[in-house]
Amino acid sequence: DWLVQDSPISPRRPSMVIDPPNGRVPLKPEAIARRDATLKVDPGSLEHYGPWERCITRGVPGSMWPSAYNNGHKIVQTPGYVVLHSEMIHEARVIPLDGRPHVGANVRAHMGDPRGHWEGNSLVVETTNFTGASAYRNANADTFRVIERFTRVAADRIEWTATLDDPKTWTRPWTIAMPLTA
Repeated sequence: DWLVQDSPISPRRPSMVIDPPNGRVPLKPEAIARRDATLKVDPGSLEHYGPWERCITRGVPGSMWPSAYNNGHKIVQTPGYVVLHSEMIHEARVIPLDGRPHVGANVRAHMGDPRGHWEGNSLVVETTNFTGASAYRNANADTFRVIERFTRVAADRIEWTATLDDPKTWTRPWTIAMPLTA
């Protein structure tokens, strides 16, 4: 049994999906059809390759996921902002903390439009306004929303969770979790 015990650095669980408890992404049938249509695009066409393969963006929450290399993140807090800089593709997310509303629905960005606030010792970041090309797992860019929580749980560790919500793609919101260690 490989699920022997949790380490203080990395919990051993069968999935990074912590909700629903079965660890499965609750895809709607129409989302599966969109995914399958995307996979049928001619492999010789640029449309076959997403923004990550073209080194444009990994998007949200993709920029937080570990990959084969360049898994580092730098978190910088300044008055009124938090900046998350990912080593892979060198993306920087500038997150305002001043309570301003999201930009209008007609303004779209590959990394979305983040807004942050503090709940106790947790930084909570809500991101909306994604482009169709970068909405995670073919989510509907018009209705896709990500709520991330960054909670310091030790001097060298932050527990990161992200709840993904899109009623046009998933049957319910679902949550992933991963520790970020110094």
